[in-house]
Order: sequence, then structure tokens, then C-alpha cells
Amino acid sequence: MPRAAGLFRRAVAQSVPGPFFTTELAADIAAAFAAELGLRPTAADLSTVEPALLPAAGDEVIAKIGQWAERWGHAAQTSIPFAPVVDGDVLPATPWQALADGAGRDIELLVGHTRDEQRLLTALNGLLGQVTPEQAATALEVLAPGPDGARRYRDSFPDAGPDELYELVNSDWLFRMPSLHLAHAQTTAGGRAYVYELTWPAPGMGGALGACHGLDVPLVFGNLSGSGPAMLIGEGPSAEAEALSSRMRAAWTAFAAHGDPGWPAYDTGQRLVQVFDARPTVTAYPEEASRLIWQDHTFSVLPLIGR
Repeated sequence: MPRAAGLFRRAVAQSVPGPFFTTELAADIAAAFAAELGLRPTAADLSTVEPALLPAAGDEVIAKIGQWAERWGHAAQTSIPFAPVVDGDVLPATPWQALADGAGRDIELLVGHTRDEQRLLTALNGLLGQVTPEQAATALEVLAPGPDGARRYRDSFPDAGPDELYELVNSDWLFRMPSLHLAHAQTTAGGRAYVYELTWPAPGMGGALGACHGLDVPLVFGNLSGSGPAMLIGEGPSAEAEALSSRMRAAWTAFAAHGDPGWPAYDTGQRLVQVFDARPTVTAYPEEASRLIWQDHTFSVLPLIGR
């Protein structure tokens, strides 16, 4: 964002999302939400609505989001169709394009993702352990990159069943590969980036959520108790959770203060990343199979595909 020039010298980006919208797509989605309230999608109309009714209208659209697939394309594949808008003014380009062009060359970046990004979203959608072969095949055909992306997933993960394939392609498309590509764009443009992956499995819900999306938040902020974190961390944080949280907070704080979180900067040769688990390690990027599938993909702005 050119208007933010000079405001930052370092940035931490946790689980960078892939979807960014054109103004046309964003306007169409906003119109669908407003229509649930019988209003026009304008600030003047929406300002008259009781605030609690706004997310309720969004929930109504999300509940039947499949019917918008022919208009919204990939945006209709998410359960949360909200994203930054590349309007050519406030946000002139996607983050990947901007960093590749050198826009963040002088700003140090810490970026990463969790291993099982999609798992929590699958659970919230009631599909955990229930994904059918047809649902997995559809996800692969729609989300995997390139004309042979679905085949490459099946070849790269030959033992994966429908649940795992569904989770892998959704995790990669929505968070994992966008995060990695951001580091790649920053590095190839001459900037500095540090990459991490959180692989420690959440003990909440009987361990069913793995290292899911959002697990990094309570760990990074040290909020390990209370009703919200308990769903992920479990009732009464363990010594292991406390120790991991301490390590992550120390790394984030060191990066903010000095620009060095405690592991080597990412490069396109060794691709070293910090893996946060019960026993943290520094290793080559662990999701190599996914990286190879997505290495030639460009995360472009999502358009409105139907009228």
C-alpha cells in the first residue's frame, strides 16, 4: 500500500490468505448480502441496519454459497467470502505482485502457516471425517493449479484418501502456498523473509484438529486459557503448550525488536524454515510436494466471472 510507505520496517504475516477480489466481484458479493436485508449495497443504506443483523445476513448468503459458484468462481469455494479488494488505489496490486516488484524490499518479513490449515474449517462445516470421494474430486478439479493439478495431487500423495486430499488442496490454495509464495516474492526481489510452519497438533477436541488454522494465535499472544483458546489448546494448558507459546513469543518479540527471530532467513536454494512443534527444528520447507505442484502458479485477483 503506497499510502503506508514509511509506517513499517518489519511485518509479521500469519497464514496469508490467497483470495483477493476485484472491485466488481466485491461489489457483487456486497449486493448479495444487502439483498438479504432488502437494501442497496451502499454505506447510506447499510448504516441504518442494526449491527447484529449484518453478520446474520452474511450467514444467510454463506449458507447457500454454492448457488453463486457460476458468478463468483473461486470465491464461492470458501465459507468466508470476504477478502481485500485490489482497487488500483488503496491496494494497487496483490501482495505477491507488489513484493515481486520490490515494494517491500526494505521491510523485513516474518511469514508462515500451520500444517493443517483447513482442518478447523472442515470441522466447522461438519465435514470432518465425512468428505466423500466426489467432494474431494471436485475440490481438486476446482482448486488445484493447472490443467493437471488434480492428477499431480493424486500422484504426489498416493496413499491419501478423500479427507486428506480435500484438506491438502484447500489448505494449499487458501493459506499454505500463498504464505510461501509471499516469502518467495520478497526474497527474489532482494528483501529478507523468515518462514515458519506450526506443526504442533492442537490437543482440543480430542486432538482431531491437528495443527489447524488459528492455532498460532493463542500461542503467539500467550492466551492459553479461557473458553475460546480451550477449544484448541484444551482445558488447562499443558507444560508443552506453555513452552511452545514461550518460544513463539520470544521469536516474534526478537524479530520485532531486532529483525532476527532466531533462525536463518529464507532463500530459494536451501528453503530453510522454523518448524514449531514440541521439539522445534530448522529444516528445509516440509511441504515440498505441495510446493512443487504450486511453484508455477500465480495468485491473481479473483474476478467476477458471471453477470
